[in-house]
Order: sequence, then C-alpha cells, then structure tokens
Amino acid sequence: MRTLDELPWTDAFVSALPGARGGGVHSRQVPGAAWAEVAPSPVPAPRLLAWSDEAAALIGLARRPGDDDALAAVLGGNRVVPGMRPYALGYGGHQFGTWAGQLGDGRAIALGEVAGPDGPWEVQLKGAGPTPYSRRADGRAVLRSSIREFLCSEAMHHLGVPTTRALALVGTGADVVRDMFYDGRPRAEPGAIVTRLAPTFVRFGNFQLHAWRDEHALLRALADHVIARHFPELGPPGPATYAAWFAEVARRTAVMVAHWMRVGFVHGVMNTDNMSILGLTIDYGPYGWLDPFDVDFTPNTTDHASGRYRYGNQPGVAQWNLAQLARALTPLVDDAAALAAGLEVFRRTFARSYRTQMLEKVGLTWAGVDDDEGDDVLLRELLELFALEETDFAIGFRALAEVPLADAATATDVALVAPLAPAFYRDPAPATVERWAAWLRRYAARAAREPGGLAARAARMARVNPVIVLRNYVVQRAIEAAEGGDLAPVHRLLAAARRPYDADPAYADLVARRPEWARRAPGCSALSCSS
Repeated sequence: MRTLDELPWTDAFVSALPGARGGGVHSRQVPGAAWAEVAPSPVPAPRLLAWSDEAAALIGLARRPGDDDALAAVLGGNRVVPGMRPYALGYGGHQFGTWAGQLGDGRAIALGEVAGPDGPWEVQLKGAGPTPYSRRADGRAVLRSSIREFLCSEAMHHLGVPTTRALALVGTGADVVRDMFYDGRPRAEPGAIVTRLAPTFVRFGNFQLHAWRDEHALLRALADHVIARHFPELGPPGPATYAAWFAEVARRTAVMVAHWMRVGFVHGVMNTDNMSILGLTIDYGPYGWLDPFDVDFTPNTTDHASGRYRYGNQPGVAQWNLAQLARALTPLVDDAAALAAGLEVFRRTFARSYRTQMLEKVGLTWAGVDDDEGDDVLLRELLELFALEETDFAIGFRALAEVPLADAATATDVALVAPLAPAFYRDPAPATVERWAAWLRRYAARAAREPGGLAARAARMARVNPVIVLRNYVVQRAIEAAEGGDLAPVHRLLAAARRPYDADPAYADLVARRPEWARRAPGCSALSCSS
C-alpha cells in the first residue's frame, strides 16, 4: 500500500485527446476540446472528515497514522502531487428533457488516473473550485451534499448496485452560500470536497456535446479512447464496433436501473449529463429512497410538477437518454437499424433483470420464460398491495420473509398478515387485510414449488433484501450532527452501510420506518439540486 505521492499517476485521458490548456478558470465556451486544464483552488483549512478503506484499496492507497493532514492537503485541493495533470471534463446534456448546450465539470476536477490492483481509476475532487465550465457558479460544494454523496456511493456499492466510489470527505474550513430550495433564502454553510473514483467519469453528455458542435473527429477520438480503454473486448474501431459498444452501454444501463428498482433508489436527476458511459450510478444529487412504496415518488423538488424522474419512470427515462446518445453517435455508425438494435438490448435486458431481481426478492426463481404471466401477476399484485396502505419498501420485503407460509391454509387472515405489521405506515383496513391474506395464500402455493420448498425461502430472501438502506432522514440527522462538529454518526452510517444485508441489533434504529416528522422535512423527502 502506498501514499498519494507514491501512487503511479498517469494521464491517459488528457494525453489521448485534445484539450484546452491554460486560459484560467473564467467561465467560457471550450470548443474543440474534450477537457480543460485547471487546478483545484486551495482552501483555508482542509481537514479529513471521513474515509473509505475499501475505496482506497482500489488504487492501492494507504491511510497511515499521522497521514491525515497530508491526505487532506491533496484531497482538499491545496497540493498537486507530481505526476498529476488536473483537468475538468467538457460535456453537454439534456436537463429535464431540454437540451442545455455546454455543461461540463463545473465543480469537479480530476487529479489524474491511477493503475490500481484491478485496473485504472480516475481520481476526482467534487467541490474543488471553479473551472471553465462553471458558468455562474463558484465550483464549491456544501457539507450536507458532500456527506450524502460520500455515504450513498459506498452504500450503493455494498448493496451490489453499479456505482462510482467515494474515497474521502474533506472539510474546507470555508463557508459556501447556498439557497437550498431556490426560494430566496440563501445561507452560509460549511464547505466540503468529496474524492470520487471511477474507471472513467465520461458520460452520455460528452458525446452529445461533440456531436452538437459537429466535432466529428473529436467524437470519434473520444469513442475510440473509451472503447480501447474500457471495452477492449469489442475490437478495433469501426461502425460495427461502435454499434456493439452502444449496445453494451445500453445493456449495462439496463442492469444498473434494474438494481435501482430492486433496492428502491430514486436518482432524482437523470439528465443525460448524469448518465455514466460505463453504466455506473453517478452524480448523487437530490436522490432518495422509497419509504412507503410509491411509483410516483420523486425526491427532487424541481421535478415535483412533472415527475419526470419519479421512481416508476426511471426505466423509460434511461431508454430516452440512450436514444439521445444514439443520436449523437450517428456520425460514427450511420445505421439507424444498428443503433435501434442497441435500444432493443436495453429493453430486453431491463425486462429480464427486473423480473429476475424482483422474483428473487420474494424468494422465487424466474425460469427464463418471458410470458410467465403467473409470476408477473403475483409481483404486480404485491406492489399494488404495497402502495395501497403505505407499506415500507425495504421493511416490507424483509417482513414478508417472516410470514409463516406453511400455515397459510389454516391461519386466520389477521394472523397470517400480522408479521407484516412493522412495514405498515398505518393500520390496514379489514378489506386490505383480506386482500393481503388472499395474496399470501397464492404466494405460498407458488413458493412451495421452489427448490427446498418453503423452508429455504427466508434464507434466499435475506440474501437480496437489504436490512439497511441509508434513508434520507437517517443521513439528514448525521448531516446535522456533522454541521455541529460531531462526525461520529457519519462514521457509524458508513460502518452500517458495509453490511446492508445483515440484521445487526446495533443498528436497529436505522431499520425503523420513516418517522412522521420526516415526511416532508428538508433533506428527508424534499431535496433540490443544491442538496
């Protein structure tokens, strides 16, 4: 294990592609460039607040006793290690369905790349100061949003969801002024920087920007670099390779979104500039988790009117975003049928992944037959029941595993449904209890046909249904403690997130239903792009 100075820093991205050198950090259009050279802006008092040993291991980095000040100096942007070539990515994107032109890394600066034990990783600071892509912003991030990203990145990894990673959280010692809900009430908040890791932070919008500007040579060069670096199995450049690559991006995106649906995660701002070309969850802004199951839930206050990015719409938005990427790639492929085939890959992959994962959540196995209507109906009716009386998504599936299905034929309706009570936000009406009991008896008959019968069901369900998801209200309490100087709750949540499928009594308070006070509280169910 090595220190930051000892890491083998490389500059594959900036060496392979044209960029804008010099020019300072003033906001401007940056044509003809995949990146812009920019260094992090120093901060007055960098301090290491939180650290992920698992993420550090990805790049062979050690945190030794006495190293915290040295780590904070680099990861807070005050020192650039020899070998680093810091830069910001240029990209465009559709925001809430409308083309927004050049966007780019307005507050994220990549320090460089490191060859880790299992491959290369880009190391990026989010909140490290202005870049040429900052527009009218200051390039900084507040502590609350940085804690949310740090914790959720690592939590999602341990849940088994494809994601970028978070290495460190650094306090800057400077305040940042933000208007959390854009309602004319700005306030000064403590600033922070998250160190993020990913094999690449290239997203759909990188390709869209060059296509929009008719920079076809740069579009091709970017595609060739990404394919050679991250999809080498696809072979040498050419129209067929580009089409196969798009299909693989579509496949990975489908798998990612199916995982979101499995764990009840709502991204909140699925703009095309927030879609990773590797199919990783990226840019944790106003995200949220399903507490009561609601397909129309969106945590983003900016999205409340249209619900574009609500939970149930995520698969459709992902496919729409892929269609925009396909449009950007037409100068390379020029074969509508080949790109349409990639969109069909998304549709088929999502359908298979979602059905498989949701059946696993109830302890059932999908046989691979698309028209298995019996299981599809069983799942659909279960989710209808979840929505009927505000059933908690995470607790509901864990409670379902505790229902004694062997007694389903003889138990009264009330007794059969009783184990589900911890998941209900209000007492179900008698008619609802009757519907639940009828469903549970049909489910018992289906589960009995699985290998191992009903006896093996609970163990299967425990492997895929998390006990702990870092609900927004839980993280908000940790944020408030951190703003008061107490970081212990942040560290505790990170520890809990490492074992999300284990029922540990030490974390019983993290498993409870969302309290009523958090139903509409800022930071709990109401967030903005400033959150």
